[in-house]
Amino acid sequence: MLAVRPNKGGSAVSEELFLRRVRLLKQLGWLALAGALLLAVGLSLSRLSAGPQIWIMAGLLMVVPAAFYLVLLTLWHWKSRYIGSHSDLWGGVLIIESSGWFKLVYLFRHIIPDARGTGRYRRGRSTASA
Repeated sequence: MLAVRPNKGGSAVSEELFLRRVRLLKQLGWLALAGALLLAVGLSLSRLSAGPQIWIMAGLLMVVPAAFYLVLLTLWHWKSRYIGSHSDLWGGVLIIESSGWFKLVYLFRHIIPDARGTGRYRRGRSTASA
């Protein structure tokens, strides 16, 4: 049976759904890495001629989905799976802050440990002790 972790407000996300979302973020991350390389090539070639706009556009189109999905995944995780004592703080920071840096911090502090089942997100932990 799949584990479902209820949290704030009774919403729940199954382990399977969460891990599927993390796998999609990884795939989009590889796409974004390739896009960043295309973007770098396009920008370096733009100094030589005016023709590499297609490289720049293709690179941007490959990076944007990962950036948007990271924003969504951090909000989904915070809403349904966050374990910690600063829920209101993270909620405010994730919603108000617009540069994306705190989304990356949240990714490394909460989403990756949850996907790996480490730290406060280790598997088998009872929800009563959270």
